[in-house]
Formats: sequence, C-alpha cells, structure tokens
Amino acid sequence: MPNNHYHHLVFGDDALERQRRNGSYVAYGRQMERGDDGPQQLTDRELLMISRADQFCLATVTPTGWPYLQYRSGPAGFVRHDPESGKLRFVDVPGNNQFVTLGNLADDDRLAMFFVDYPRRIRLKVFGRGAVLERGDARAIEITVEAYDWNCSRSIIPRYDRSYLKELSLAHQKAADEREAELRAEIERLRARVAELEG
Repeated sequence: MPNNHYHHLVFGDDALERQRRNGSYVAYGRQMERGDDGPQQLTDRELLMISRADQFCLATVTPTGWPYLQYRSGPAGFVRHDPESGKLRFVDVPGNNQFVTLGNLADDDRLAMFFVDYPRRIRLKVFGRGAVLERGDARAIEITVEAYDWNCSRSIIPRYDRSYLKELSLAHQKAADEREAELRAEIERLRARVAELEG
C-alpha cells in the first residue's frame, strides 16, 4: 500500500469533492480514508532524478501567507542527499539580496521543490521543511523531506541541452557501430559458407 502522507498534505475538502465528481477519487482521495502514514523516504528513483537535476523551482510561504517561487540552478548533482539523515541540501548562491526565501523559512519552514527532466518528460514534487545553514559567507539550505509525488508528463514540452544531445548522439553511434559489426560478422560468415559450398 503506497504511503499517503502526500495526500494528507495537499488534498482539501474541495479537491476531494471534485475528485468524486470527476471519477479520480479512487486513484487519489481514497488514500485518505486511512490515517496519515507520516513522512515518506526518498527511494532510488527520486534520488536518481534529483542527482541529475541542474535546476529546480523552490516554493516557500511568505509571512502574509502568499506562495513565493524562486528558481535555483547549478551543475548536475548540486542538490545533494545525505544517506544517513535522508536530508537534501544545496548551496544557496547569493542573489539580489532581498532574502525573501530565507526570511520565509525563518518564519515558516515549509517548502516545495519542483524538478523537471525535460528530455525524459518527467517531473517530481518534493515537500519538506527547510533550515538555513550559515557558516561565514557560505550558506546552504537543508531539507527534511516530508512527501513527494510524480506528475504526469502530459504538459511537459521536451527541451534538450547540448550535453544531453551529445550523450544521445554517442549512444546512437555506439548502437550503430555494434549493429555494423554484427552485420559485417554475418557477411563474413555467409561468404565463408558460400566458399565452402563452392569448394
């Protein structure tokens, strides 16, 4: 039975009623008919997606209750996972010095991270609680994961960066080279057989 913590975090009465009317309650809302299973642990699938990410959107809540969305990026793998604690962490690079995200986390530690893999058309939402870690001028945000959910790929427009295209090109070239080697070996086998029959 899947963990239902995500459902308890995000589905309110109106969402559940709409699910009943539209026939999706069995797939989603029904999970709330039992008690909250509590925080989810990230599995290898989520960790692979996060380890490949070079960008994500970070949502926090302002002191006035408004959602606040920011973009974060870095080299692939800049969001790291600590296997002992299960926490995620990334270096928070200085921006425009408004400090809104940091101020929000000081007031309300809830956050959401939204990862998209454009070439593979997959996306992952991670809900958690964030803490700001500061040491001198260095700053990081550490996330205790609460829940996650995979989204459908329907609305994702595929985008490809140079490194992905290079990786794809190399994979296709390798497959083509292997097939060519197989065909050459088959041709040599057939030539040998023809020579044998002619002899």
